[in-house]
Amino acid sequence: MSKRNSQANKAAARERLRAERERQAKKDKTRKQVVVAVSVVAALAVVGGISYGVMQLNKPDAWEAAADAKNVTAPKNTSGKDGTTVVVGKSSAKKTLELYEDSRCPVCATFEQGVGETVSKDVEAGKYKVQYVGATFIDNTDNGEGSKNALSALGAALDVSPEAFMEYKAALYSAEFHPEESDDKFAKDSYLIEVANSVDALKGNKDFQKNVEDGTYDAWAMKMSKTFDNSGVQGTPTLKMDDKKITAEGSENAPMTAAEFTKAIDKALKA
Repeated sequence: MSKRNSQANKAAARERLRAERERQAKKDKTRKQVVVAVSVVAALAVVGGISYGVMQLNKPDAWEAAADAKNVTAPKNTSGKDGTTVVVGKSSAKKTLELYEDSRCPVCATFEQGVGETVSKDVEAGKYKVQYVGATFIDNTDNGEGSKNALSALGAALDVSPEAFMEYKAALYSAEFHPEESDDKFAKDSYLIEVANSVDALKGNKDFQKNVEDGTYDAWAMKMSKTFDNSGVQGTPTLKMDDKKITAEGSENAPMTAAEFTKAIDKALKA
């Protein structure tokens, strides 16, 4: 091989090496740009995901939205602001028994099982009217939404008739259907409808069922709950007449038997 050919080959080799290095540099640069772009997209996705998560956490749930609702659909057979005055009984009855209850309250269940039938008979006879005030505080202390959901369903029953309301309330508190306080069964629409099927006026009632499932009276229930919160009453069940608590004789608690109740209510009616 001549010296001239040898130099030409070396020059060609150097040119090929230079060209290869340039191609490799371009590939490395492209790869780096892709990695950076993917990293940026991933970072943005993470930030976006976090932002979305924060937004979701800060977004009010359905019950919070119901509590803040400006337009409230109230059931029939109600009066007052947002329909939160619920009075059942004959207009000729001179006095009104105020009854404060939470649907998940086990003591309310005991009261209703022992005294509820007496109250219904008294109201039917015109002895007094009943003003019902529903509470939902157990949902806060025991976590859940059964008190709120049951109160909304009671609104759906009240929309059917006052009698359906009273019978449904009795069914919810019955030994057959009332759950333990820690069991949030009333949060399930299907269970509330199951209980309602024990009440003649509500059994298979499609309008009632739709109102329960659609949450038609959720906002009303939250306004009713606010009425309880503003009442100054500290627990349930609480009974009042003429702004005075009705209690079992020698006790600060509500009467839990029909005999105790009749004795206390007769005294209040004479006052």
